Amino acid sequence: MAQDSAAAEPSALGLIAGSGEFPLLVARGAKRAGCRLVVVGLRGLADESLIDLADRFHWSGIAQLGRWIRLFRRERIDRAILAGSVRKTDMLMPLWRLLLRYPPDLTTIRLWFFKLPDRRNDTVLRGVGEEMAQRGVRLVDSTQYCPEAMAEVGVLTRTAPTGAQQRDADLGWDVAKEMGRLDVGQSVAVKDGDVIAVEAIEGTDRMIARAGELCRKGGFVHVKVAKPEQDMRFDVPTIGPDTIKNLHAAGAGCLVVEAGKTLIVNRQETLALADQFGIAVVGRRGPGEAPQT
Repeated sequence: MAQDSAAAEPSALGLIAGSGEFPLLVARGAKRAGCRLVVVGLRGLADESLIDLADRFHWSGIAQLGRWIRLFRRERIDRAILAGSVRKTDMLMPLWRLLLRYPPDLTTIRLWFFKLPDRRNDTVLRGVGEEMAQRGVRLVDSTQYCPEAMAEVGVLTRTAPTGAQQRDADLGWDVAKEMGRLDVGQSVAVKDGDVIAVEAIEGTDRMIARAGELCRKGGFVHVKVAKPEQDMRFDVPTIGPDTIKNLHAAGAGCLVVEAGKTLIVNRQETLALADQFGIAVVGRRGPGEAPQT
């Protein structure tokens, strides 16, 4: 396949789109940058408005890795971005049901059953990236076309965190970073120096709801971080209006995210909602990375 790479267009970009606003941010940014955009939309997940943004659009199944690669090679694409969410809990259904719901192609079967040493998120995504690269399509930094959406250091809302919330944020930061190192999850909820809930395969939204059930007096701090060795091609931490609505429903008082490595989709609406609900939103970095403002 190496000879085909020479025919790839330097300004062309592929996009594998899951659910949410993130793929739309990437698509708009890529078009502003003058890229010819070829989108592979994951069926049942990708937003149909991507059809109008793309120069070429193709639907595909989640477990059709071979088809993604073939489509991109046919379109002379040698670099692509993977953006948007996929429900990880679906992977826990019985195998027969999983195969019926997401029928895999041969490339996916070989990767899933014979090449991956385990099913952890990082392992699967890196395996996908390696398989694509071997066949001439490199996955690249998923945030490079939407840098304006990245959280910066400092208090991002008019609402500021209390001293107690800042102390809880310090604890939550350390715990969340260790969870990320172990590839368990990227979020944690803390109240009065006690860890209330941690994120695992259920995802952030369900973890937030569980924290609200456990902390009836409210006011807990939600900390969301990147993994210590975050690969910006995959699973970039993301917040948006729905995050704020879920935090408000659960009674949270503060949201702390990692600056420079967390996407804020619909930024104006997200921060306005946070102020409306009295939730402080703070961007911070770890020790030695950069001074906080």
